[in-house]
Amino acid sequence: MADLSLYRNIGIFAHVDAGKTTTTERILKLTGKIHKTGEVHDGAATTDFMEQEQERGITIQSAATTCFWKDHRLNIIDTPGHVDFTVEVYRSLKVLDGGVGVFCGSGGVEPQSETNWRYANESEVARIIFVNKLDRLGADFYKVVAQVKKVLGANPLVMTLPIGTEDDFVGVVDVLTKQAYVWDDSGLPENYEVKDVPADMVDDVNKYHEQLIETAVEQDDDLMMAYMEGEEPSVDDIKRCIREGTRKLDFFPTYCGSAFKNKGVQLVLDAVVDYLPNPTEVDPQPLTDEEGNETGEVATVSVDEPLRALAFKIMDDRFGALTFIRIYSGKLEKGMTVLNSFTGKTERIGRMVEMHADDRNEISRAQAGDILAVVGMKNVQTGHTLCDPDHPCTLEPMVFPDPVISIAVTPKDKGGSEKMGIALGKMIAEDPSFQVESDEESGDTILKGMGELHLDIKVDILKRTYGVELNVGKPQVAYRETITQAIEDSYTHKKQSGGSGQYGKIDYRIRPNEPGTGFTFESTVVGGNVPKEFFPAIEKGFKLMMDEGPLAGFPMLDVHVELYDGAYHAVDSSAIAFEIAAKGAYRQTMPKAGPQLIEPIMKVDVFTPEDHVGDVIGDLNRRRGMIKDQEPNNTGVRIKADVPLAEMFGYIGHLRTMTSGRGQFSMEFSHYLPCPNQVAEEVIAAEKAKKEAKK
Repeated sequence: MADLSLYRNIGIFAHVDAGKTTTTERILKLTGKIHKTGEVHDGAATTDFMEQEQERGITIQSAATTCFWKDHRLNIIDTPGHVDFTVEVYRSLKVLDGGVGVFCGSGGVEPQSETNWRYANESEVARIIFVNKLDRLGADFYKVVAQVKKVLGANPLVMTLPIGTEDDFVGVVDVLTKQAYVWDDSGLPENYEVKDVPADMVDDVNKYHEQLIETAVEQDDDLMMAYMEGEEPSVDDIKRCIREGTRKLDFFPTYCGSAFKNKGVQLVLDAVVDYLPNPTEVDPQPLTDEEGNETGEVATVSVDEPLRALAFKIMDDRFGALTFIRIYSGKLEKGMTVLNSFTGKTERIGRMVEMHADDRNEISRAQAGDILAVVGMKNVQTGHTLCDPDHPCTLEPMVFPDPVISIAVTPKDKGGSEKMGIALGKMIAEDPSFQVESDEESGDTILKGMGELHLDIKVDILKRTYGVELNVGKPQVAYRETITQAIEDSYTHKKQSGGSGQYGKIDYRIRPNEPGTGFTFESTVVGGNVPKEFFPAIEKGFKLMMDEGPLAGFPMLDVHVELYDGAYHAVDSSAIAFEIAAKGAYRQTMPKAGPQLIEPIMKVDVFTPEDHVGDVIGDLNRRRGMIKDQEPNNTGVRIKADVPLAEMFGYIGHLRTMTSGRGQFSMEFSHYLPCPNQVAEEVIAAEKAKKEAKK
């Protein structure tokens, strides 16, 4: 059996354009996995294999590949940086043991870096930091390290220092060993010399070396005492301490270099092997029951345990559906039967493949710690647990964000409907943050996603990959409704039509809930006026009605319902009678509880050259934006603001015009806030007009 201590499951993640895919290319070249490096800007990167990725020079879906470095097996996932594809990062982090956070030397800690860092913290993934692009104009390693502390609240442990800046960047100094690695101008990663530290850097290197050792020995009390008594610890002892601190997320070893110029990547690979945990060193995944509550058991990473694996990604390609699986424990062999604990059905394992971007090598067996793909699984979706049929279990499921934007689409020709239906089915399985609904009245298909680019790419995939030409409507905002007043009310449902009738009386209070808490229900009935067995039916009745608010039919958010009294009939009362009573109560009371339209507010992060700051801020104010922060840096100013999504459509075009093409922005959903009256009236009127037109 393979030795799990030689495994590293790692992800590479960062803000868009920080150089993740280029870093992955360099790693594959250094480990001998590819012989010619492809460049992102030429559309030739190995892990960017979709047409849309090659054209736009961005990564859209995470790609998996396996390579070897110093006898260690590295399973690497290159993830997208663009905010609309955050779900890819989230689900990759869920199955990884370690990560490499790549930051741009001039851009520093950018908005998407913050989101990805937050996800990695939530998933408790150990990370090393690689400050890339130090050959670029305005690059400043020390400034990025300061930003990591300030913006991310993280503790970077500086392991290398840059020799030279911008065009004069030639190599790095290893702070631990006090050796300088200097590359020549050939651009080949293997053409470097190990030299003494440059004279003008000796003081800096000594200072950081001391900081490094002081931070590391805090992990071991005996070493710390010896160090305080003047005894210098050995390099192996320090490495052991750094590994321990990295695993516990106490600090993050920080490296620098230029992936594009092939400088400094070897040291990052060494750090992956030296400091990131192997599968057995990570806290095991908790097991949950069917409701998603933790059972107290965990999936211990061991080959000898029963099989437990998580399907974390579905991908459809020319060979059929591929299900990406991370095995936590046990073994998986060709021909085995496994149980999908979500559906309760068993599946037979057919072909198993080890992925290298979109190439594959067939394998016949895999074990705990492996990341692989299985061809042709029928009913498995992202987040499903695969396990031994004799030992059923459920791994902690994945939770995905709700879409905030939708567009209506119709196929241009009649034959396109069936093709579109099949294609959408596959696309939903691949991307859980993408949802599809059909509008029964208009016959339109509604695509819902995380942003304009997300839906733009989906329409492009439908057209190119599946040959479905679409008419696309204007983007629509996912408005919601809530209430502003607490109300006490009573409702009786009575029906008599010969034989046994229906009867249910409920007395209830409805009040606004804390923002973000959704719908909650409680019962404070005493004395058995409403028997306990009817509570679920009453809750169900209210819950079903929450999908349609009283103002314009948008789903209701943040409502609390308390059932405090009522009455029942020994013969005529039933669960269905109380469910109908709850629905009637909703229709009766909601319009009286001060209903209010609320809209999605986006966290917007704009980068602009200094001479256009006034224009950009003025424009954001006109879009009802609230400016939160301004951060000047060497190349321009970052402006952070909260802006309603409704005002942000087509923003990139305006921004480029205002900044002569030099501005950039990213945005992600933040929270819901009440709409101003004028906007609410327009939206409600438009929804009513739509409904009238359909009649």
